[in-house]
Amino acid sequence: MIKLFEPNVDREELKAAEKVLNSRFWASGAGTGNVKEFEESFKRYLGCDECVAVNSGTAALHLALSLFDLKGKEVLVPSMTFASSVHAILYNNARPVFVDIEETLCIDPDDMQEKINANTAAVLPVHFGGLPCNLELIKKIASDNKISVIEDAAHACGSTFKNKKIGTHSQAVCFSFHPVKNLSMPIGGAIALNGKNSERWKRILASMRWCGIDDRRGVYYDVPRLGWNFYMNELSAAIGLVQLKKLERMNNYRRKIAKLYDSGLHVSHKMPYNEDCCYHLYWIRIKNRDHFIKKMNTNKIEVGLHYKPTHLMSMYRSEIKLPVTEKVWTEIATLPMHTNLQKKDVEYVIRKVNEYVS
Repeated sequence: MIKLFEPNVDREELKAAEKVLNSRFWASGAGTGNVKEFEESFKRYLGCDECVAVNSGTAALHLALSLFDLKGKEVLVPSMTFASSVHAILYNNARPVFVDIEETLCIDPDDMQEKINANTAAVLPVHFGGLPCNLELIKKIASDNKISVIEDAAHACGSTFKNKKIGTHSQAVCFSFHPVKNLSMPIGGAIALNGKNSERWKRILASMRWCGIDDRRGVYYDVPRLGWNFYMNELSAAIGLVQLKKLERMNNYRRKIAKLYDSGLHVSHKMPYNEDCCYHLYWIRIKNRDHFIKKMNTNKIEVGLHYKPTHLMSMYRSEIKLPVTEKVWTEIATLPMHTNLQKKDVEYVIRKVNEYVS
């Protein structure tokens, strides 16, 4: 089976993991050791002001949103996203307001503008598949309406916008290092911080990720605030440091795969080729999707569905109409995208997709 996603692991990750296991120092609630080194390395890679490592992209979203005064307020978010984007809004006692998407599958700035009201506090744009949203327009609309921008960059580790890495444009930007992501760990995530509040926010978030613990003096500490068990462990950080060293090479390889898909696939609607995109996933839109998936699986090609719109899920179901989102959902399928794919694998996928659509 040609897998949909798969982490790239070689001897360096194995050596790094073995070193941590042998050290007997596996946890790092206070952010020392490999966790601290990863934070500093990832901060340099992005070019952001500060970085806080956590144990998942979901934790990153939860904590990042907590930095803003959202209680009882509304947060704009695309429905075409993983559920964690929306859950994080509820974790912070705010109300999600679903926004439609553009043909790129990123948030539609026009619909965003339409849905801003006096109770809107923030917008949470999602860089879908690694393709950057139109941050310039989103930030202008947000500034004009005095609302905050918190980016969901779970798919966008290594993507760029206006020649700057995603992670440097907004006050808080959230990353996921789930095993299927471009930078893979057993479990992990991070928040990139920018602006005048970044140093203070880093201390607050470092406390909140480890049960609210702060003001350490040797073996003594205080708990001045509510916190969670969201810290990154030493094993994940050690593997992440190896992954970070080869991230650009892996992302460039993903772009080569995307270019082959772009030039070879005969489908009418497919993910656009863009050098700024890191291609966490690659989507196409086809008719009779269930039959297509069955055909691909029969030919030993794994296909995914990313994502069923959140506003159609039982928990969030509403009468809101999002025409582009709902149309895309009936047609979207995701093709294999990872750095273990060989050229012959990609060409085989292209050939089988084209047989279906011909």
